[in-house]
Amino acid sequence: MNFRSIFGTVGQFLLLLAIQILFLKNLALFGLAFCFIYLLALLLLPVSIRSIPLMIIAFMMGISVDVFYETIGMHAAAATFLAFLRNFWLKIISPSGGYDEGDIPSIRSQSTSWFVTYAFPLLFAFCLVLFSLDFWGTGNWLNVLNKSFFSSIFTLILAIIVQLLFFPRRRVI
Repeated sequence: MNFRSIFGTVGQFLLLLAIQILFLKNLALFGLAFCFIYLLALLLLPVSIRSIPLMIIAFMMGISVDVFYETIGMHAAAATFLAFLRNFWLKIISPSGGYDEGDIPSIRSQSTSWFVTYAFPLLFAFCLVLFSLDFWGTGNWLNVLNKSFFSSIFTLILAIIVQLLFFPRRRVI
């Protein structure tokens, strides 16, 4: 990665984190679907990033959200779990030719259907951990599954919209 791409990635992290904290903190559709758009920054990191730095970045982002949400490490744990699963999942859904060194798993570098296949299970795992920690000990597993499923769908739809609107497609000649 060169300096320009590192600067752009850090800016993207900070922007998505600010949007999450300032605008999406209290947004819930029908009390079931919450949006965690800051996870898009983790999902769009290059394929070549190693697991440990990825988990450290995810932990730092999650703990930043926890500070503002007052959730005592729940986002940090769930985001770290997403980062842990990400490289395994990328290997499982690898295209036949594999990935290039600088590939970014996004709609512009792959397809929308590939991105949905890539992002939805990771978002669902994140939400499952987050809401399991939130409802720990209450035995309300149906509510955990409902919130996890609908929050994953809501986050995925918003992530696709953000990519289509704000990430320009590369022109291939």
